Amino acid sequence: MSTQPVDSSELWAGFEALDATEAASVPWEEPIPLTARRELPAFPSKVFPAWLGDYVRAVAEETQTPVDMAASLALAVLGTAAGGRAVVHVRGRWREPTNVFVVVALPPGNRKSAVFNLMANPLYRCEALLVSQSAGRIVEAEITAKLAKEVAENAATKAARADADKRDQLVAEAIGLAQAAEAVTVPAKPRLLADDATPEVIASLLAEQGGRLSVMSAEGGIFDIIAGRYSGTPNMEVFLRGQAGDRLRVDRRGREEFIESPALSMGLTVQPSVLEDIGRIKGAGDRGLLARFFYSLPASLVGHRKILPDPIPDQVATTYEETLTALTMSLADWIDPAVLQLSPEAGDVLVAYEKRQEPRLRQRGGDLAHVGNWANKLGGATCRLAGLLHLAEHPTNGHTQPITADTMRAAVKLSDYFTGHALAVFDLMGADHTANRAHTVLELLRTQQWTEVSKRDLMVKLSRSEFPTVADLDPALNLLEDHGYIRCQPVLRTGGRGRPPSPRYLIHPQLSDPAI
Repeated sequence: MSTQPVDSSELWAGFEALDATEAASVPWEEPIPLTARRELPAFPSKVFPAWLGDYVRAVAEETQTPVDMAASLALAVLGTAAGGRAVVHVRGRWREPTNVFVVVALPPGNRKSAVFNLMANPLYRCEALLVSQSAGRIVEAEITAKLAKEVAENAATKAARADADKRDQLVAEAIGLAQAAEAVTVPAKPRLLADDATPEVIASLLAEQGGRLSVMSAEGGIFDIIAGRYSGTPNMEVFLRGQAGDRLRVDRRGREEFIESPALSMGLTVQPSVLEDIGRIKGAGDRGLLARFFYSLPASLVGHRKILPDPIPDQVATTYEETLTALTMSLADWIDPAVLQLSPEAGDVLVAYEKRQEPRLRQRGGDLAHVGNWANKLGGATCRLAGLLHLAEHPTNGHTQPITADTMRAAVKLSDYFTGHALAVFDLMGADHTANRAHTVLELLRTQQWTEVSKRDLMVKLSRSEFPTVADLDPALNLLEDHGYIRCQPVLRTGGRGRPPSPRYLIHPQLSDPAI
């Protein structure tokens, strides 16, 4: 009796098909919840006066981006206009400057550059206008300095050749002329903005500009520079002192210069991964660099955007540019900063806010204790925001009237917004990447409402910036399986050559049934 040879691949396929059927028939239990993600507050764009709020919302509409991005950059723009030129007198000897550090994080494809340019372009035009206005003074000073130097050199030559009886008098005259020539100062060409410059260049620019400068960039390259891209070691001193207004010594061109009260602002749009990277900069946490930023982590609108959005109305755009220009130019010539006073009512609002915040900083039970370096600065940060909102409300005469209680309440709303986002960002900086990625996959499964899916299909749908390779996906899938959201099915082997089938996963009915 003859027997036919048994094809082992068919035998395995039979067993595995049986295993897959059995896996599908096993009842599902309630999944174990993943650690909940924080609910991030929405940006309270109504805190802005109409000229700014209307433009921020119009930019968000035309670009189909979260309003948070344009609105947060608006604060950096105001800080650029006012930084070093206005301070808020809080109480006693407490004065708070109006320069701010703002960073907005969104994944690639969210039109960060478009929003950045729409918000910042008027500042570049203001800078060009300041350069044009100062050109005559600079040329005059250059010629005066050149002539004074020539006169001093001629006097020195004459003194050197003089007879002994006249030499002392001519030497004294030469010294006086040399001192006069040295005293002639040539103003630097005005600068409002810098980009991804080195800390040394930023320090020099601060010195040239009387301690006032803003670093604005649609990318996050400045963080690589701070981390030591060129020097090999972190260099953050100018940023720490520039944000706080602490005295800064700059060695440049053979001279020592002191900046009594530097005012450095920053407005950056970056990818979320950059926030994780800056959390790893040596000393960034302990020395307080991370504590100096307002963080915004908006939800991406990619996949939900209008194809034909409403454009920015011409009048709204014109009003924004004209008002921002008026604010910037009205403060540009202030050598000593304008002092913004709090009304008594605004002071009461601030005190109430500080009393509300203080218990949150307690080591036991305080929800802000783990971000104490950042949260401890919220009182001063709120005053900075109040000063910027006040100047936005009164762009040409803010120093002539006090900050109102309503403005301080608006600043408190902004502080609450940035507090919610800062907590999420600090979670991200020290987060369990596997849990974060598992959340991303879980949200995709909920959206697609699949009953089962292959690993290959998941990789097609997921962002390559978050999941560059399958190896980055596997830990997230394992975590979801451990929590009962998915079940891995046995791979059906064909026995043939070529790429093996992609692993498939059954999905918990709670994720695939919209009625649940």
